[in-house]
Amino acid sequence: MKHQRENSPKAVGPYSQTVKANGLVFCSGQIGIDPTTNEIVVGIEAQTNRVLKNLRLILADAGSGLNQVVKTTIYLVNMADYAKVNEIYGQYFGKIKPARATVGVSSLPKGVLIELDAVATF
Repeated sequence: MKHQRENSPKAVGPYSQTVKANGLVFCSGQIGIDPTTNEIVVGIEAQTNRVLKNLRLILADAGSGLNQVVKTTIYLVNMADYAKVNEIYGQYFGKIKPARATVGVSSLPKGVLIELDAVATF
């Protein structure tokens, strides 16, 4: 079941931002696109913050939240950005420590530096 609110980022392809199944919310990969301007924000710090804000928005649309995330996968174009991303990520999850994988990739949609997908409960 697709969930989308007006203030959430729109999918950039033929997929749903979230799908709910068996008590879980599966979140498609989020990129650093500002949902109000539909523009990519610039820089790894800004993109990481935007990605996590977008994740928070789509989770809220699905009746969930960051505190219910159980697994994330981070895709980074430059693994040298790992420490910066990790610091920002920790600000959003704090005491909540979902399982996580971080993968280095050669490129991502729209030339972004980071993408993150997640699985949460609802």
